[in-house]
Amino acid sequence: MAKKGNKHKGAHQQSKIHPTTETVASVSTPKATISRRTSSIKSQNKDLLFNKTNYILMIAGFALVLIGFILMSGGNTDPKVFNEAEIYSTRRITVAPITIILGFITIVVGILKKPNTVTHQETVEA
Repeated sequence: MAKKGNKHKGAHQQSKIHPTTETVASVSTPKATISRRTSSIKSQNKDLLFNKTNYILMIAGFALVLIGFILMSGGNTDPKVFNEAEIYSTRRITVAPITIILGFITIVVGILKKPNTVTHQETVEA
């Protein structure tokens, strides 16, 4: 019986060492494949999503929205005084909302506009 206990003890020690080396090997392999995949993805994506024109349109749209909110703001500092002509002025009721809506439309156009792509033939001809 003593021999069976020794055999069992030795087998237990071997299994303890063996899975550890397998685990280390399996962990290192996926990391290497992941790093290869990310490097190949980086090299494939060279073009930006938006063109210079897209960015200009979006910045102009943000500026229009900002101008619209500035036109809508302002007024009397005294909360007890109600100045109907100032609150219901054409600038606040008509001009400012139209400016803000035009700004939002400009932003949407800037996002949805396809960037101009230059083909290889056009660069050779120029």
